[in-house]
Amino acid sequence: MGTKNSRLQGFYQLNPFERLQMVKSFDGLCDEDLRVLHGGQGILSVERADKMIENVIGTYNLPMGIATNFRINGRDHLIPMVVEEPSIVAGASYAAKMIREGGGFSTSSTEPLMVGQIQIVGVKAPQSARHDILARKHEIVAAANAQSRSLVSRGGGARDVEVHNHPTSPMGPMLVVHLTVDCRDAMGANAINSMCEAVAPLLEQITRGRVYLRILSNLSDRRLARARCVVPTQALARDGLNGEDVAEGIMWAYAFAAVDPYRATTHNKGIMNGIDPVVVATGNDWRAIEAGAHAYAARSGQYTSLSTWERDADGNLVGTIELPMALGIVGGATRVHPAAQTALKLLDVRSAGELGEICAAAGLASNLAAMRALACEGINQGHMGLHARQIAMAAGAHGMLIDEIARRMIEERNIKPARAEELFAELHASN
Repeated sequence: MGTKNSRLQGFYQLNPFERLQMVKSFDGLCDEDLRVLHGGQGILSVERADKMIENVIGTYNLPMGIATNFRINGRDHLIPMVVEEPSIVAGASYAAKMIREGGGFSTSSTEPLMVGQIQIVGVKAPQSARHDILARKHEIVAAANAQSRSLVSRGGGARDVEVHNHPTSPMGPMLVVHLTVDCRDAMGANAINSMCEAVAPLLEQITRGRVYLRILSNLSDRRLARARCVVPTQALARDGLNGEDVAEGIMWAYAFAAVDPYRATTHNKGIMNGIDPVVVATGNDWRAIEAGAHAYAARSGQYTSLSTWERDADGNLVGTIELPMALGIVGGATRVHPAAQTALKLLDVRSAGELGEICAAAGLASNLAAMRALACEGINQGHMGLHARQIAMAAGAHGMLIDEIARRMIEERNIKPARAEELFAELHASN
């Protein structure tokens, strides 16, 4: 385990097949795993897709890249990322390389606790009803756990009951019961929803009210992942800029996000650029992760940065992040999608908590990459090369014409579809 090295020199210069062979040598994947990662025919068949969602007519492919250079809690990881946007994989890899010079990431996570909500209306004496519910907490927890024996058998299950009184709402007063559930290595949505359904009749009996909604909350603020990194100042130096100037620019970029919700939204989007692709690659629910993260960013009453950046006594940049991370490594698409299973195998995670920590580290790396680009050269220059290639391909170019059209557009600083079409027509005719 200790011999693995995610610092893959020249990885970006290889072709996709060569990169795949290097990934195989890193983690000892079998040929079938390589076929799945490479996107061979039949990886997700229409027949299997038809069992995953409704009204299926086909499947849709996205690129899978590998972020390199990550060292997390002393272990090296290659991180699979499924995403369509240029620069994300390269940016995260480069940031991880800088962070590696400071020892890599240190991460931690809380217990995998989630909340299910049961909404009760028409309660005549809400404070008395709250007392009655809490007095029968053990009975409610037992009823919930009887509904999900598989989760209980893995050491999880319902743990506690809370009651929240909302005296006013657009429809009138309501009680909301929170059922706290330990989800272990599952994301937990189905189990929690089933538990909420199971205890609803008992809560109606106790309160003499009527239950409406019975569903989990995606604000999983008790299931948190944390990551921390130290970036030596000298690691930030590049292209004639000294590390101190870059660090100062990054700190001003962070300060902007800390105080301004308009900037914080884009800043946090950059964080999620690193997290979502790992969530998608492992077959998890990226919409739930997005919803929980942005709600958590507004927990103070003002939307702000999910990350924090400081300078330590030696002048190093120190980045930290904490956010909800409701992920699973069992059940759902992780169980039925071959590529998701192989991505988890590549990551070699032992728990859903560890997967969440890796995602937090990827988010912090992506955040550093974006702020560094903004501080040093502006985000457009970082995107320019890959964006130009995409425009060239959209104009109909293929093979070496893609690179030539992209090169000319970059030189002209005119990366537009119309110019790509003109160059394609010109070069295509001359060939």
